[in-house]
Amino acid sequence: MQNIKNIFSFYQSSGVYDRVILKGKNVQNQASLENLIEKVTCLKDYYNKKENQLVFSDGHFDTKIMVIGDAPNVSDEVTGKPFSGEVGILLDKMLNAIQLDRTKIYLTNIVNFRLPDNKKIEDADIKKFKPLILEHIKIINPKIILLLGTSVLNTLHMHQSISKARGKWLELKIDDCIYNCMPSYHPSFLLRQPQQKRNSWEDLKKFKKKIIEDNLC
Repeated sequence: MQNIKNIFSFYQSSGVYDRVILKGKNVQNQASLENLIEKVTCLKDYYNKKENQLVFSDGHFDTKIMVIGDAPNVSDEVTGKPFSGEVGILLDKMLNAIQLDRTKIYLTNIVNFRLPDNKKIEDADIKKFKPLILEHIKIINPKIILLLGTSVLNTLHMHQSISKARGKWLELKIDDCIYNCMPSYHPSFLLRQPQQKRNSWEDLKKFKKKIIEDNLC
């Protein structure tokens, strides 16, 4: 339990705790998140990490909109927040373009520790983290989820090409609940392939349309 207290001290000092946990105002879900953080932290030795290198989440706990990326980068590890640095700047611009920001959504990654040399997520990582991200989704219980990148798409759905699946609504079933998901390009990919920003914008417009139709924000 001391380890968990240390983690929450870290989040509280970084501001993440206030934004994510306390604003939820839901004791049961808060306990569930604390339990999930404990489970994730148990993997730190496998990734040769310390507790304060955990990158768990950012944004608003009590939301119906969730964004899931693949794994933290160096900037994320430093700030303790997913989608930081240059990647985060681009994502913030993408969100602002559809009248969203981090205070209105919940952000996390499939993997919550930075991988060595920022390598891609492998099957071993998916095996360890897939049950945890499914539990994470159940706790937040969003109405819609934006899946950013091929690794996220392949973790939560059958292996598909992101170029073919992007912009389409897919259903993710967890127990008796069904979540509407839209895959799109990860901001890190868009930084390398800026010509794809046009397609990403088309996806975002569809995502915004769903938000308006379902009165989610």
